[in-house]
Amino acid sequence: MAAVMLLAACSAEQDRGGDRSVAVVAEPVRLLPDEDIVEAVGTARAVRSAQIYPEVSGRIAAVRFSPGAFVRQGAVLVELDARAERLALKLAEVRVAEAEQLLARYRRIEDTGALSDSQIEAGETALAAAQIERDQAALALSERTIRAPFAGHVSFSDLDPGDRVTPTTLIAQIDQRARLYVDFNAPEAVFRRLRPGQSVEVVAFSDPDRAIPTTIEAVDSTIELEQRSYRARAAIDNSADTFRPGMSFAVRFADSGQLRPAVPEAAVMWTGDGSSVFAVKDGKAVRVPVTIASRRDGLALLEAKIAKGTQVVVKGVQKLREGQSVTLVRPTVREPAKVEVAPS
Repeated sequence: MAAVMLLAACSAEQDRGGDRSVAVVAEPVRLLPDEDIVEAVGTARAVRSAQIYPEVSGRIAAVRFSPGAFVRQGAVLVELDARAERLALKLAEVRVAEAEQLLARYRRIEDTGALSDSQIEAGETALAAAQIERDQAALALSERTIRAPFAGHVSFSDLDPGDRVTPTTLIAQIDQRARLYVDFNAPEAVFRRLRPGQSVEVVAFSDPDRAIPTTIEAVDSTIELEQRSYRARAAIDNSADTFRPGMSFAVRFADSGQLRPAVPEAAVMWTGDGSSVFAVKDGKAVRVPVTIASRRDGLALLEAKIAKGTQVVVKGVQKLREGQSVTLVRPTVREPAKVEVAPS
């Protein structure tokens, strides 16, 4: 009989201890966008690039550039044999001079009545035709000299003096690479969120330890049917001439999606039933099942039905059980210890 009374007393004492309030630290739930890091592979291209072909066929007389060198706009790259064209220009200039002299004689005797108006008009027409032939000859001569369309670096070339070229022969490629575009394919799912001006990060495969922050310059207006992606373009500064057109880059950007409840990772408990947090409602601890969707900077973004501002226990969770009374306290902030320095 005495043993039964002792067990009953112990049971009553446990019940009273279980109802006591537990001091915990809680924080309000915040709503943050769930960010997924999207990665793509991009290829660099020069802001301005041109493949240079000759306008006419001919034999190369001189190559005036060094492979890989920087050239100014209008610099001579290749000269073709132009002896026939120079002679043709001289002949055209002689014919212009003859037509000018003939028309000048006509003008001097125009008022004498010795010439008809049709003869004078014929002289004017002959001069105009001679001038056109001269201009055509000058154009033909200029086409024997191949010049740089803009300032930039020229590529390697296998051409040598004496080689014959045609309008289908590639002379060289010239790139203006002080600034590079990085073109990449972005998935269709982020089409509405990846816009010009959005921040992205590019990393050259040749320099994986260096991340370059930049922004989106443009996005394509159509989706590729086979890959279900679309082309986007970022730009990077290359004034130090570190990178080259054609290099591969990893492109990373954060895709901000659904707003999710965010709590410190320490608030999440793991049991045999899965993960959960303790919310504080009416002074009591209420277990709320959760699923961690992602983590960011010490926070867990949850898939759970928790309203913004709900108090969630972040310290003291191990002492709680469902329905436990809680007392909210402020976290203790310890003052840094004072260090006394002995006088020297």
